[in-house]
Amino acid sequence: MKRKLSLLGVDFGASGGRAMQGLFDGSRLEMSEVYRFANEPVRLGRHLYWDFLRLFHELKTGIARFCRESGEHEPVSLAIDTWGVDIGFIDNTGSLMANPFHYRDVRNEFAMKEVFGKFPRDELYQTTGTYPWQYNTIFQMYATKLQHPSLLDGAESAMFMSDLFNFFLTGVKATEYTIASTSGLMDPKQRTWSADVFDRLGLPKHLFAAPVQPGTPLAPLTQDIRDEYGLPQLSVVASVSHDTAAAIASIPATQADYAYISCGTLSIMGVETEHPVVTPQSLQYAFTNEGGLEHRTRLLKNIMGLWLLQECRKQWGKQGESLDYGEMQKMAKAEPGMLNFVDPEDGSFLAPDDMPAAIAAYCRRTGQPTPQSKAAMIRCVVDSLALKHRQTLDELELLLNKRIGIIHIVGGGVQHELLCQLTANATGRPVMAGPVESASIGNLLVQALACGELGSVAEMREVVIRSFSPTLYQPTDTSRWEQAYENYKQLICLQDKEMES
Repeated sequence: MKRKLSLLGVDFGASGGRAMQGLFDGSRLEMSEVYRFANEPVRLGRHLYWDFLRLFHELKTGIARFCRESGEHEPVSLAIDTWGVDIGFIDNTGSLMANPFHYRDVRNEFAMKEVFGKFPRDELYQTTGTYPWQYNTIFQMYATKLQHPSLLDGAESAMFMSDLFNFFLTGVKATEYTIASTSGLMDPKQRTWSADVFDRLGLPKHLFAAPVQPGTPLAPLTQDIRDEYGLPQLSVVASVSHDTAAAIASIPATQADYAYISCGTLSIMGVETEHPVVTPQSLQYAFTNEGGLEHRTRLLKNIMGLWLLQECRKQWGKQGESLDYGEMQKMAKAEPGMLNFVDPEDGSFLAPDDMPAAIAAYCRRTGQPTPQSKAAMIRCVVDSLALKHRQTLDELELLLNKRIGIIHIVGGGVQHELLCQLTANATGRPVMAGPVESASIGNLLVQALACGELGSVAEMREVVIRSFSPTLYQPTDTSRWEQAYENYKQLICLQDKEMES
């Protein structure tokens, strides 16, 4: 019997992290949770920061627990994936200069306006292929230049969150490609830093190391960390360091003409392409180009996803009614549906004090009946998300000039069976849902790739198919959903005209 590789994937999300053990025998991957911890940003004065010191402590605790619980399976390697865009600065002594700013920090909006004064929005998009969201690293770097210049002046290196963790584990400074591609600082065709962007904005390009490809081995844990916890000589790999890229790496695809939805708080929907798509139309539709495995591009759009339901649940909890997501889904299934719709991307849903009130106000503003119960409110949101997925699918097909045959949904949204089925109905495409722990799976299998146990992404995806059981949803009631989509498009057009006026 072939020995099983014992691998550790640590997945940092915006609200929490988890350390997952993977046992890989060359054919199948088994996963189990080793450790879970909270990730709570800290507000200090006017600014919002990540508590890097606490997170690094939790990371070391997870590694130590993994090594203790590996049993007969010798630990081989570990890798980290995190959210994108945020960075920390290292001085010439190898010390962290300050806790990294949170991507929702207030300073970014002003910096965005300043950048557009030097580098017009359309031209910047043509240069970087990155849709200009105010939280992108380019605007964070410019905000640092304007408000905290001592950080840039005193820094020897700038690192994304996953790279920062790797540095303090190994002492190696490296920038992994997929997470660097979220920055808005790269040339998407050359897949390296854009000298034009750095020069025109007066930003220090030398702070960023040249990007390395996912699956690059870095170094073993430092002796200090090994001594602190009594750890073996565990290798650290720069896996697929951006969590969405890791999730997409685990898609159990058997055909090329598919779209993906990494579904959670956001619905990140897109396709994998050989080359970036950077056109006036892709900018109009708010698509961005990010890096993936085997030098491929992830052409994707960030859609406000289950955030609307999460905020509804939070508000109802404040009012004394605690609902779990399973109950909410049952309530929505019992509703007839298609009675009212919202555009999940409307600005009123970005950060309202009362999400149910914001949804009701949107319906009144657009001449629709308001949801008359919590169940009707939930169904309104789920119907609207399914139709937003359809709208995004249409936009992708226009950009690519081809039909997409199947949609793969991965991530936590896989557990929302109603949303998966309604997405199939609204798009008229079969939906393959699963796996749930997609980012951790991608992280672990790229480590197996780095160990030489797998030879390609195609082989990785075969492992996913053998190891996990996705659920297939076939479209039903499609003529009724076609009419609903026409109504939805008219509603969106009405909203656009109101905004223009």
